Amino acid sequence: MNYSTILFDFDYTLADSSRGIVTCFQNVLCRHNYLNISDEAIKRTIGKTLEDSFALLTGVTDKEQLEAWRKEYVKEADSYMTVNTLLYPDTLPVLKELKQRGIKIGILSTKYRYRIKEFFDNYLPAESFDIIIGGEDVEHHKPSPEGLYKAMKSLLVSPNDVLYVGDSIVDAETAVAGGVDFVGVTSGMTTREELKCFPNRKIISNLGELLF
Repeated sequence: MNYSTILFDFDYTLADSSRGIVTCFQNVLCRHNYLNISDEAIKRTIGKTLEDSFALLTGVTDKEQLEAWRKEYVKEADSYMTVNTLLYPDTLPVLKELKQRGIKIGILSTKYRYRIKEFFDNYLPAESFDIIIGGEDVEHHKPSPEGLYKAMKSLLVSPNDVLYVGDSIVDAETAVAGGVDFVGVTSGMTTREELKCFPNRKIISNLGELLF
């Protein structure tokens, strides 16, 4: 593997948190009388910011209202997110193997960094990740390359050194914008055919196939 650094998306790439995400969205939406939004529709927004997801689901564009719903979601997530998030079977073996090979590993996600760290504290020592960039760490979210640039600057690596692994079109667009190679994984809601529309090194069905 010709990369010194591999960065991963979180939701639907390293772990399945869809159950918690759906619960939090439905609790907020039902509270405001949006009663007919399907779980499937919510899952299709995973990877976007909370504000963008609420806007897509409801058609609301008022920034103050979207921000209010974001805050409500965060409160719901304090109760429902971590306990309803499950690692994919290949996640820990792959991450540990990459570290053993001397490869730097990190996470770049719209999910909040503190939430990701809270979850992984149950599985890996804190120093296992060389960097975690979450939603609170950037001004412009994916597909903006801001998070990628911040990670590369912190880790002292160039785009040629970096592989980004993600499950969504947003992840693919982020890799293109940041000038790094991309591997798509079909563990989320985005199909192989959709991911193939973007420059990629490989499209895989699970993280175990990453160790090429």
